[in-house]
Order: sequence, then C-alpha cells, then structure tokens
Amino acid sequence: MSSRQVYLTDQRLPALFVAACALAALAPLFPRPADATATVAFPGWPTAFDGRSLVARPLLAREQRFAAGFPGRIATFGDGRRLFVVRWVTRATRRLHPAADCYRGAGYTIVPRPLARDEAGRAWGSFTARRGTTRLRVRERIVDATDATAFTDASSWYWAALLDRGRGPWWAWTVVETESVEQSAPPSASLPERR
Repeated sequence: MSSRQVYLTDQRLPALFVAACALAALAPLFPRPADATATVAFPGWPTAFDGRSLVARPLLAREQRFAAGFPGRIATFGDGRRLFVVRWVTRATRRLHPAADCYRGAGYTIVPRPLARDEAGRAWGSFTARRGTTRLRVRERIVDATDATAFTDASSWYWAALLDRGRGPWWAWTVVETESVEQSAPPSASLPERR
C-alpha cells in the first residue's frame, strides 16, 4: 500500500465515523414497520378500580378537543371519592404528558411527593396540587397492556416506547383525590380548569 493510499484512508475514517454516529443517533426517529399495537384490539373501559365501581363521566368540551388528536382513547370516571382519567395509548406520543403540567398551567402550585405504593403494591408517581383552599393528591402510572411493564412518569414511558422497549398498547391512569378538609366533595373536573 502506498503512502498516498494510507493518507486517503486516514482522512476518510473520521468522516465515516461521524456519519455512522449521526445515523445511529437518528435511527429511533425513522418510522418503523407496524408493530403489535396495530393488532391489539381495544378491550373496553375498566368497570372497577380497587374493588370500587367506576362510573363513566362525559368528557368536557376541552377534553374532547384534546382527545381528537390523541393516539388512542380517553375517558374519565368517578368512584364517589376519586376522579380517574384513563387513556388507552397506541403509540409513543408527547400528547401523553405529566398531569403536573396540566395543573401547573391551570394555576396550581405543584408539590412533588415520593413514589407511592398502593394497597396492591403498585408504584405511582405522585404530587400534591394546591390552589387556594383546594389540595389535590394526584397519582399517575402507565402500564403496558400486554406485559404489565409499568412506568411512574410519562417521560420514562415515552423514551422506552419511542425506542421500542415496550410494544404497547398502554393504559395510562391518573387518579385525583381531594386532600383538604375544606373541600370534602370529590374533584369536579377531570382536568384542571384554567383561570
């Protein structure tokens, strides 16, 4: 091999390496062939949670607008003391975002809480939303409908779903309970009302 050939090869190596790194970094953003999410039929909405019957509530107009572009389905339920926002999600999406973002945007002060475990041992992301005398305890989790892999925050779910570490579809649960003594009735709206 002549010195000229070695020089040309050495010149191209860094450029090829940078190009390979760029392609590897962009690979998750390229569309993938249809996967299992297209073949899993929607099983219907749950009828109970922790042994309590869920009563369907109609979506508010703003929730209907949001649901129109959502990749899956959205419904709200009550059980007499808690409010549930339940989503059936068919693909990775930024439209499934942390509930804290909604409450913060509606004027609530958000106080993070430690990871919570319920009576069934399920892990939940959790925070308190405060506005005036209203204090709401909000819990959320996302569960893969096919293998029960669970996430306690939307960001870790999003990246796992985007990078194909979860096949989906997923159930996303947000549970809202009133904490304050001043307001003993169950929460009245599925998503916070903007001021």
